[in-house]
Amino acid sequence: MDQESERALVSGLAAGDPAAFDAIHAAFNARLFSFLLRLTRRRDVAEDLLEEAWLRLVAHASRLRPDTSLASWLFAVARNLYISYQRARMIENTHNASLIGLWPCGLSESSPFEETAANEMERRIEAALISLPSTYREVLLLVGVEGFRPSEAARICGVTPEAFRQRLSRARAMLTDRLDSPVRSKMTTFGEVTP
Repeated sequence: MDQESERALVSGLAAGDPAAFDAIHAAFNARLFSFLLRLTRRRDVAEDLLEEAWLRLVAHASRLRPDTSLASWLFAVARNLYISYQRARMIENTHNASLIGLWPCGLSESSPFEETAANEMERRIEAALISLPSTYREVLLLVGVEGFRPSEAARICGVTPEAFRQRLSRARAMLTDRLDSPVRSKMTTFGEVTP
């Protein structure tokens, strides 16, 4: 989306124009959902967080600056909602630890997203990506999947560009290591020497 179109949409949104909201929703909904789904690994949670992100846009529309980058703003909101969800879940799991015998909680089950991975390489990449801590997973999703420049993604994550570049470098190294480890273990299994 070019800057001129984006400014017009921000202006229309601030003025309460439903067509502006519809255009923004059409441009970003699928990308935001994909980002949240990969972070949460649960469709129901991703849908709830996505809905909340859109509600936040409507609630803050009149306060957006005319030069607001909609992609950066929306992804920052989605990321912050995910972090809040994770914090609430940690508190809930801590509280529920004493109630373990009363009902099942915190059980993880495969999501439809994981079950329908198209091929072996996709499954390996998804598994490696999922195994990363969320701090590193989000930087790879923002840059590698969503196509944000590192400077834009740094703003979304609320860190300096240098800190983001370091985080991205570590995330790439961790992902590479996780993708290589099954190959190394297979080579060891078949008696080959690993480097």
